[in-house]
Amino acid sequence: MHLSVADVVAMPVVQAGQPELAGGGSLDRPVRWVHVSELPDVAELLVGRELILTTGQALAGSDAATVAYLESLAAAGVSGLVVELGTYVRRLPPVVVRTADRLGLPVIALHRVVRFVEITEAVHRVIVADQYAELEFARTVHETFTALSVRRASLAEIVKTAAGMLDTSIVLEDLTHRVLALTARHTTTPALLDHWETTSRLLPDTDPNVVPVGPHTQRWGRLILRPPTAGDVRSGSNGGGDGRSAGAGGGRSAGSGDRRSAGGGEGRSVGGGNARARMVLERAAQTLTLHRMVERDRFGLHRQAQTGLIDDMVTGRVTDEREAAALAAALGLARRARYVPLAVDIAAAAESDPVAQQRRTAALLDATLHGVALAKATALAAPDHGTRITLVLAISRTGDLDTALTTACSAILAEIRRVPGVDRAVIGTAAESDSLLDTARELAQAAHVAEVALSLAPSTPRPFYRSGDIRLRGLLSLIRDEPGVQRFAETELSALLRHDIRNSTDLTPTLRSFLDLAGNKTELAKRLNISRPTLYDRLSRIERILAIDLDNGETRTSLHTALLIRDLLPTPR
Repeated sequence: MHLSVADVVAMPVVQAGQPELAGGGSLDRPVRWVHVSELPDVAELLVGRELILTTGQALAGSDAATVAYLESLAAAGVSGLVVELGTYVRRLPPVVVRTADRLGLPVIALHRVVRFVEITEAVHRVIVADQYAELEFARTVHETFTALSVRRASLAEIVKTAAGMLDTSIVLEDLTHRVLALTARHTTTPALLDHWETTSRLLPDTDPNVVPVGPHTQRWGRLILRPPTAGDVRSGSNGGGDGRSAGAGGGRSAGSGDRRSAGGGEGRSVGGGNARARMVLERAAQTLTLHRMVERDRFGLHRQAQTGLIDDMVTGRVTDEREAAALAAALGLARRARYVPLAVDIAAAAESDPVAQQRRTAALLDATLHGVALAKATALAAPDHGTRITLVLAISRTGDLDTALTTACSAILAEIRRVPGVDRAVIGTAAESDSLLDTARELAQAAHVAEVALSLAPSTPRPFYRSGDIRLRGLLSLIRDEPGVQRFAETELSALLRHDIRNSTDLTPTLRSFLDLAGNKTELAKRLNISRPTLYDRLSRIERILAIDLDNGETRTSLHTALLIRDLLPTPR
């Protein structure tokens, strides 16, 4: 809460003086402190946002001295001037009113004598109490979000906590405006997310209700307070307003009226004017950033012997082929075989409980090795992270490789699908080798293929994927969630998407068709069933909006890639 001039004037101790707004600007100016002074050069002692109380000695001189006094107060940034009439001036001179209006400096006249000490005590009591309340609130926010960080709270819990503190809806989205987590307050989730992409795209990062999430140079999302709607606007009186009182009788006295104090009650703002809201959003964003960093580094903590050997071979700690073969044989891997790198990627429901996650990882590892055994093969296997298992599979040098690989992979997938919570699983492979060390180094390529294959839309089940089975769309599927990729797509298309939203046009579909047809305008006009002049006008508008040349090959490639990235992202609600 920021105490304003209107709040001070509305206090009973000030109202007892029959205050009148004699001139100047808005009474909504914040008051940091109250200062009593009769000095004409008091401005030299001020730092700004003080409310000056005076009996008017500095206003009793010449007009030039009065103007200089008021100008010095305005230059010092005071919140207002309260003048008690009677001791030095019986009424405010016209020059005071004219100068106050010109400077936008609120000047309030008191028609009855009041004790200035009672005013300063009352105001300072409120200011100190508010400062203490703000300190307590800041301590609570700090302790709450620190606790969430320590116990690795989920994204949803962090967002829910922030929404509860502010009693308003909050949405966490990624850079493509997909909703990652939300808490709806005083509204329904469908209403909150209705046309969310459209609403969010029109909110810049500088909006007071928006806080970026992620390290400064690697933003990956935004935390947004529910944008205000017409139904949320509450009307209220503006306190003293701009009008002047005509006296104690017919006019409206300064500070009268139905006015809620800033930050208090139901009229509290949740935008940039509320420091509490900003504090909570920023602490929540920091906690979300830490959450993502921890989740990236938490996997692979309980590796066993096979895991250790695979890690040693991949990182180069074991460099001798015979040593590697001996160690692998001791762990059950067949000698004198063809070695095939495999990576099993699993799509499964997220586990917020770390213990449950470790149990499922162990179950996936057991299922993988059981499938290998059913195929009468041997392998070294290790959990790469919670939803991936990497293997070095040993296959007999006699017989067809693809047949043996199909048998082994089919058995592995069948066993993995029995694990509770598994929705889908795919296997990626890379080049086979007679060298165990060379095969271990190819595990990264196999993992790349598996990750891309899992990101593709489900089709006819395949026992395994090779690199030749994935192309540009598969590559983009792999990196579509990277902030840099999302930022690239947004940079290329955001201006056109905003134009379509604001003007209800369909220039983005026109651009998509133009690129799909490799720029063939004749075929494009036929597909869209429009005349060529109309088509040329649309393409010209696209070029103006995006500031590009559609005849440039690199420009077309960039735009087509951005559209493919957008196609691969789930449709925002």
